[in-house]
Amino acid sequence: MTTEMKLTGKIARERIRMMRVPRAEAGLIEGFQALGDVSGVVSDILDELGITGIVGASTLKPTIPGRCIVGTALTVRNIVQREHTYETARAHVNKMAEFEAHNLALPGDVLVIDGVPGVSNMGGISAQTGKRQGEAGAIVFGGIRDIAHSRSVDYPLWALEITPLTGKWRIETVEINGDIQIGGIRVSPGDIVLADDSGVCFIPRARAAEVLELCRKKSAAEDRKCKLIDAGTPVADLPGNA
Repeated sequence: MTTEMKLTGKIARERIRMMRVPRAEAGLIEGFQALGDVSGVVSDILDELGITGIVGASTLKPTIPGRCIVGTALTVRNIVQREHTYETARAHVNKMAEFEAHNLALPGDVLVIDGVPGVSNMGGISAQTGKRQGEAGAIVFGGIRDIAHSRSVDYPLWALEITPLTGKWRIETVEINGDIQIGGIRVSPGDIVLADDSGVCFIPRARAAEVLELCRKKSAAEDRKCKLIDAGTPVADLPGNA
């Protein structure tokens, strides 16, 4: 017998499209993790399969260099509040609800926010909460703040921009765990997210096993090629001429 998750009340229940997102087959997350820093390999395979799913690190910038995360996407969609900021700030009208997504997270999940540019969609307390929940990190198509705080708790983010300007009085969360758009890429709850220094890859859950198999083959071929280069093999003799 299962019990209903206790909600925080930060967003109306009907705006939470899924309390539990669909999960990839057992072993797929671990399989991508074992590949390491391979966003380039994943990008090539998605190209070959005709799948759009890449946003580069020049757009979504990592806050902790050298980190690579893989996890299941929990999605959040934010929009701008209608009311004037001075009125909402004076009345403390805070309509941000990414904390409800933290509440729904399982260890290893990745929060993916279709956010508002120019203001913070996620701050230090939110990052610390995500870390406490066991999340791998977050992808924010919008602004974030309190980077020293999120770094101090070892919670990596990839975001459009960094700003001290709060989203509390400016943003409204209108949906959790529905389909969103990140840099023109459609992301569904339950998709696999891989992010490293080169960028962010969104892998459709239904195609993840196929993508992983091809990534393993391509990664192994590149490893063999690197060994040949180290061994002094002439460029003309490298497979595919490198």
